[in-house]
Amino acid sequence: MTDGLYLEHNGRRTRLKWHQLRRRLADPVFSPAVMAQGFETGASMEIDLRVRADFGFAVIHDATLERETSGHGPVFAHERADLAALRYRDSGEALTLSEDLGRMLRSAHPDTVLQFDMKSGLSEIGEAGLSHLADIIGVNGKNVIVSAKDLQLMTAMRDRLPGVARGIDPSDEIEEAWQDGGLSAAREALSRALRAPTDAGTIYLHYPLILRADDQGFDMIAACHEAGLLVDAWTFNPADPDAGLAAQERATIRRLVACGADQITTDEALLIAASFQAEG
Repeated sequence: MTDGLYLEHNGRRTRLKWHQLRRRLADPVFSPAVMAQGFETGASMEIDLRVRADFGFAVIHDATLERETSGHGPVFAHERADLAALRYRDSGEALTLSEDLGRMLRSAHPDTVLQFDMKSGLSEIGEAGLSHLADIIGVNGKNVIVSAKDLQLMTAMRDRLPGVARGIDPSDEIEEAWQDGGLSAAREALSRALRAPTDAGTIYLHYPLILRADDQGFDMIAACHEAGLLVDAWTFNPADPDAGLAAQERATIRRLVACGADQITTDEALLIAASFQAEG
């Protein structure tokens, strides 16, 4: 499919997730206009969330406002009224707040999946923030997946938002274990993540880890599938999008699909989908 939604091979679909709402690297980060298109077409998308002073949320990666927006200071020091007038520096569009997400979710295509990648921890979010998330998600939990590095936050979300899917990312821990103790240590690190008490349904794995393990005879994706988790391989981008995908880059995408990745995170979903379809 050339609309950047998925790749299809041998009757199986691998979804493409729009990293930070980008279908192409030329798109501005966190564009509300791109998100609206994704809600209309049923895309898989990812946004970052930071908690505000009033325990609502803003769609922003950094803990401070300067780099990404027209504002200044820590996100956590501002309330909704302060942030509503701000603009994203890349696009000039209004900063998206959690209340906007709640409104857009109500009209989401049934296939839409929006990942809330929580950049604030449980100590900042607290019960008030969890309650706010429950309110904005409402009956649209099927269209949302939450993820976080903070396993305490993921456990709290399991208890507070049981109808919302959860995802975990143990890539850093696996990489560190591999550096310290080799492949066997990496296997154990993955096994610990799969046993974590978060009841996650998706695991996010840095795609070079998947390929390096495969080179050494360890099928990470199969291990995750055996544990009942879907696998998102992140984040693949071509070196020169204007030149298209190089032969090795096309081979990498096909290898991830052949290994069974359920989803590939990318900032170039349109290019990858078009290239994959053209190869047949």
